[in-house]
Amino acid sequence: MLFEKIKIFAGSSNPELAEKLAEYLELPLGNQILKTFSDGEIRYQMLENIRGADIFIFQSFSNDVNFHIMELLIMGDAARRASAGRITAVIPYYGYARQDRKDRPRVPISSRLVADIITASGFNRVLTIDLHAPQIQGFFNIPLDNLMALPILVEHFKKMMPDENVVVVSPDAGGVERARMFAEELNAYLAIVDKRRYEPNKAELRHIIGKVKDKIAVIVDDIVDTAGTLSNTVEALIRKGAVKVYAAATHAVLSGPALERIRNSSLEKLIVTDTIPLSEETKKCKKIEVLSTAPLLGEAIRSIHEETSVSRLFL
Repeated sequence: MLFEKIKIFAGSSNPELAEKLAEYLELPLGNQILKTFSDGEIRYQMLENIRGADIFIFQSFSNDVNFHIMELLIMGDAARRASAGRITAVIPYYGYARQDRKDRPRVPISSRLVADIITASGFNRVLTIDLHAPQIQGFFNIPLDNLMALPILVEHFKKMMPDENVVVVSPDAGGVERARMFAEELNAYLAIVDKRRYEPNKAELRHIIGKVKDKIAVIVDDIVDTAGTLSNTVEALIRKGAVKVYAAATHAVLSGPALERIRNSSLEKLIVTDTIPLSEETKKCKKIEVLSTAPLLGEAIRSIHEETSVSRLFL
C-alpha cells in the first residue's frame, strides 16, 4: 500500500539528527506541540491533519531514556487516535537492549517489556540501528528493520587508512561477527579479546587472541558506555605491540567517567555515529569524531514509504 502523504514528527531526544534527517529527505518536520506541564507530565498535540498518512516518529532512547520512551508512546498514541495510515517508530538507539535475557534470578527482561509497550501503543513498524542483540527483533510482533551503521564506519576507515597494516579487534566474544564483517571490508586481520564481565559496566580483560604487534588496531563495538572496557583494551593492545589504536562504535552512550577515560587513554581517535547526541563537553574532545546516520535513516524511510527493499542498505 502506497500512502499519499509522508510526515515525520520528532521527539526531544536528538533534535540535531532529526533536523538532518528532514533536510536529507527534503521534508519539513511535522508541526506539533511537545512540552511538559509544571508537574513534569508530557503535553503533546499534532497540529496538522495526518489522516491516512504514513507517519514516522523519530525518537532515540538516550538520556533521559525513561522520559524519551514515554514521549514516543504518547506521540504514537496521538497518531493512532488521529487515524494515521501507518505509524513507524524511528529509534536510532534502542535503550534497555542490554537487558535482553534472564541471566540471573529475579531480574526483568526489560528490552522485551519496551517492545511490548511500543507495540501496544499503536505502532505498526520499528526502524532502528544496530540492536545490541539482534535477537531482540523477535520480541516484536510487528515488522522491525535493524539497520547497520557498519557501512558508514567502514567507508570512513577506508579513507583514513586505505593501505595500512590493520587488525580489527572485537572487545568480546559477542562482537566477533561484527568485527569479522568490518575486517573483511577493510581486508584486515582479526583479533578477539577474552573478557569476563562480573557486573554491569565492570569487566576483566584476560587475553588477546590474534596478532596485533606492529599493526594499527581498530576496536569495533556497538556501544561505548563508561569506556572502561575500551580504555583497558587500548592499553592491552599497546602493551602487545600495536602501533596505534583507533575505535569505532555506533552508539556513544558515554556515561559516568567515559570522557575522562578516553582523554587519558592512548587511543588515537574514537569514531562514533550521531544516534545519541553528545554533550557540549564531549563535542570539544578532539579524540571523538561523529559521523551522521541521516542518509542511512533517510534511505530506509524512503524505502519503507515506497514499499521497496531495505536490504540494499546492508553490507
